[in-house]
Amino acid sequence: MKPFVLLATRAEDVPADEEYALFLRYTGLSPDELIRVRLEAEAMPRFELDALSGIFVGGGPFNASDPLEKKSPTQRRVEQEFGILLDEVVARDFPFLGACYGVGTLGAHQGAVIDRTYSEPISVVPVTMTGAGASDPLLAGIPATFGAFVGHKEAITQLPASATLLASSPTCPVQMFRVGENVYATQFHPELDVEGITTRIHAYADYGYFAADELELTLAAVRRADVSHPSRMLRTFVERYAR
Repeated sequence: MKPFVLLATRAEDVPADEEYALFLRYTGLSPDELIRVRLEAEAMPRFELDALSGIFVGGGPFNASDPLEKKSPTQRRVEQEFGILLDEVVARDFPFLGACYGVGTLGAHQGAVIDRTYSEPISVVPVTMTGAGASDPLLAGIPATFGAFVGHKEAITQLPASATLLASSPTCPVQMFRVGENVYATQFHPELDVEGITTRIHAYADYGYFAADELELTLAAVRRADVSHPSRMLRTFVERYAR
């Protein structure tokens, strides 16, 4: 089988390593089958797409909607690299699934309006499929409304004509979309489970995703929710595109 790639941007080793472990667990891939590239530490390689089965993008600290002068040199480099990669991915309709930061990468590439109107604190939200989502093969076997972990400072307020809306939540109208037939992005985190979200809550406690005195409340809220369906799409992605 040709390998998949996980493009990651987390600088903190503990959540970065756990993110990779979660993608391995829920895709069912081995480390040889899922190659991780930590873009915060190294330049994106020039990928030969014909040598890959598909591309995943993990979450990260970068906000596409930040003013250019507030973006670090690393963020500007990563955004430029994603722009070049997505030119080819979209043109070829190559299998791509961006989780959370996928909205900032694919959304920005397609000209979506991205701002802080629909930010969501770290929490569990009910995500509901659109008609297009209900018939999309990546969401096969998942209930029409399902709980998902979120936590983001920006989101899409307006999709471009090139995108198909697949899912929404009451507090964020664009939770998942598709470009073409094989290029996807989610605002929620399909890779996360309770252990994973707990690690991230502790790792990013000072990053402004929730108030300083809300740590225990945030932990309690995510621990009592049932989030078991979103990870299924990771295995489905692999089953659909492995070659």
